[in-house]
Amino acid sequence: MEKKITKHYSNGEVTVVWQPHVCQHTGICFRGLPEVFDPRRRPWIEQHASTTEKIVNQVKQCPSGALSILEEKK
Repeated sequence: MEKKITKHYSNGEVTVVWQPHVCQHTGICFRGLPEVFDPRRRPWIEQHASTTEKIVNQVKQCPSGALSILEEKK
């Protein structure tokens, strides 16, 4: 049985959730916001490289739903 890993990346305002087993690797995230999403870097999501608004808007472009947003509790 394949282990389904889920990764969380937070900037204190929102958390980007990545489900690699769902990802279609279209590169839309990387092409749209390369300062945040860079698959050559580890960790590949750098939340502090852009604004929360830009990150949320880019995550909404993910066609597979592998990337999603969790709002931080205040």
